[in-house]
Amino acid sequence: MRIAITSDNHFDVNRLDVDETLKNQAEYLSQQNVGLYLIAGDLFNDFTKSLAYVQNLQNELGSQTLVKFIAGNHDMVHGVTFEELESQLDNSYLHNQYFDVPETDWRVIGNNGWYDYSFADNVKGKTIANFETWKRAYWIDGSIKQPMSDGERMGLVLDETTQQLKTAQEAQKRVLYFTHFVPRRNYIRYAPEGNLWNMANAYMGSAKLGQVLEQFEVNKVIFGHMHIHPAPQQFEKTTYYNQSVGYYTKRIKEWQNDTFLAEWRSRLVFFDL
Repeated sequence: MRIAITSDNHFDVNRLDVDETLKNQAEYLSQQNVGLYLIAGDLFNDFTKSLAYVQNLQNELGSQTLVKFIAGNHDMVHGVTFEELESQLDNSYLHNQYFDVPETDWRVIGNNGWYDYSFADNVKGKTIANFETWKRAYWIDGSIKQPMSDGERMGLVLDETTQQLKTAQEAQKRVLYFTHFVPRRNYIRYAPEGNLWNMANAYMGSAKLGQVLEQFEVNKVIFGHMHIHPAPQQFEKTTYYNQSVGYYTKRIKEWQNDTFLAEWRSRLVFFDL
């Protein structure tokens, strides 16, 4: 089966014509004979719109291509509760779920992921309360409701991931794991002391996730959240990929191509499993 993976399409921030873009994406995926299309979060700033897009894309593609997604922080801002995010609310939603690639020993495991502030440990003198206050004041995630602390939510991600990987190991599966947040410190950008970006690193992810993934010798890991363009990088027996499309607005210009579709196509990664 041919698998294609993307993340961080940000349809609303990029002010795209969703219907037209969806049709063009479906046409390209069909041309590439993609059997499974994975989206690692951040489609819209509203989960109901993200889910509707996925369902409409699935309808456009038909049975030849399955579409699966997880939620990024932007998807969580409106239209969904924490409890819903932790449930199996649609067949296309793969958080804490898995999909076995037919006629292979590959298993795709999805988890939204989260963060624990540990990537901002270079910011001196800040407490957990300081990071919580800064998040509510300056970060989009400040409006996301949850019944626990960020550290506890990251602990839940680690527990879910560990259980999924144990189950996969018992079934003798090779694993492709996809998540939204950053699982390794190597990808974090540190600025000169005093720069506000160093505070924002608190909400990027957690190295603890990468440690778990490498402990279980996960073959392939895909993440998004940071709009970066790194080459695939292997640590231990695990290879990491980031396929974010990112923003192209008046203020922020992250694309390396002139159009969304060209950027999206260039950022796709394909695996023939």
